[in-house]
Amino acid sequence: MNPTGHPKGLYLLFFTEMWERFSYYGMRAIFTLFMIKALLFDKALASEIYGSYTGLVYLTPLIGGYVADRYWGNRRAILAGGILMAIGHFCMFLSAANYSDIAFAQPMLFLGLGFLIFGNGFFKPNISTMVGQLYPEGDQRIDAAFTIFYMGINLGAFLAPLVCGALGDTGNPADFKWGFLAAGIGMIISILSFELLKNKLIVTPAGEGIGLVPEKKSPQDNKIAAPAMPFIAAAVVLFAAFYAFMELGIIGSAIFSVTIIGPVAIIADKTLTSIEKQRIGVIYILAFFVIFFWAAFEQAGASLTFFAEEQTDRNLFGTEIPTSFFQSINAVLIIVLAPLFALIWTFLGQRNWEPSSPAKQALGLLFLSIGYCVIAFGVKGIDPATKVSMMWLFSLYLLHTIGELCLSPIGLAMVVKLSPAKFASLLMGVWFSSMAAASKFAGMLSALYPDPALPEAPVFAGFEITGLYDFFMIFVILSGLAAIILFALTKTLQKMMHGMQ
Repeated sequence: MNPTGHPKGLYLLFFTEMWERFSYYGMRAIFTLFMIKALLFDKALASEIYGSYTGLVYLTPLIGGYVADRYWGNRRAILAGGILMAIGHFCMFLSAANYSDIAFAQPMLFLGLGFLIFGNGFFKPNISTMVGQLYPEGDQRIDAAFTIFYMGINLGAFLAPLVCGALGDTGNPADFKWGFLAAGIGMIISILSFELLKNKLIVTPAGEGIGLVPEKKSPQDNKIAAPAMPFIAAAVVLFAAFYAFMELGIIGSAIFSVTIIGPVAIIADKTLTSIEKQRIGVIYILAFFVIFFWAAFEQAGASLTFFAEEQTDRNLFGTEIPTSFFQSINAVLIIVLAPLFALIWTFLGQRNWEPSSPAKQALGLLFLSIGYCVIAFGVKGIDPATKVSMMWLFSLYLLHTIGELCLSPIGLAMVVKLSPAKFASLLMGVWFSSMAAASKFAGMLSALYPDPALPEAPVFAGFEITGLYDFFMIFVILSGLAAIILFALTKTLQKMMHGMQ
């Protein structure tokens, strides 16, 4: 193996994930539009459903990671997850095909979302974990590999809104079904490609298969997890508190409870060494800050979609661009910029100039905050009936993309490098659980989107949101403060990593 090259298995995982992300982002591009235009939900309800769906999508990897680590192995989990997601997309197709019959369409919508949620839980943590297993321990190419893998994700995310949006977001509610059908076909391509080539390409540098069924556990091995009952009880208490006092609803209370208790249960395992616990602690601390990033970033599928639909001038050379197409901007920018970032990290790493993972993630939060600052300036003083240039939205997505490339692929690589082998997939699930909390939080924030038709202005933390400027400033402040605090903690986190970079 050329030390500057990459295993062929990386490109199979690239292709598999590309088509799975095509299915996810194709559905996401038209999801909120389908709810407000076909099912006639209001924006607040559509935002809450969107947040609950995307939150649960990132929470179920805790289940998928555990099942893969203990029983199935990565390969079986990926197959099961892919099949469930394909079924989910076809349920969405049936919902859209019968949108005028709300008694059928609404239950089918929620059934489809259920299949997608659990399918993603088995698929997502296991394919990400396999990327790191293609390389020897400590290999400096891992960061570059995850950046390349991330480019594959975003190739699918670029194509998806264009294809599914062109088919479904036509202005005719009856056409949404074709967008969901295309997403389902993309998922089938993903499953078939992985199953046909996995045995040949998904191998270690020594040629051994990756992601196979784990060896049967001995009775002693089955005691690895800390006693479950105290953590289950704590989760129930937290759930009750969130539900009763914070009025987060059943799904929100469940997401935030599990996001807190799950990581505590893992780090309480008595077989972990002090160094392993500190490294896991780094994952947890960074996962907390990631919540602020994704809560703002995930507005792309909710409030920023409403903004593109209602207050963005989408005319280009006499043609109106479909709202869903704007969700391709982030992805195409990543396709363009990801190779550059891969070269930058490799160049800096060879000269020992590369910023630490915590510093990169703080940079990501900073760019996110600047992006919202730009669009807040663009809408300041604008009448709700006035449409602004699409360049404001493009500028936001450009800055967010730079932030994402600093934060997300680096975060995945960090989890792989810092995780003890026996908890690799489970800790990847913990990383995604922070995104679950962020996504649910994103839906809650999107529900605050200002609507002149509402009798009262929404309020957040005592702050009255009277217009889009106020709304976007929420994200400027949240992500900006998180960036500053994380920068301040960088040196401490580096020490806790004990030589891992």
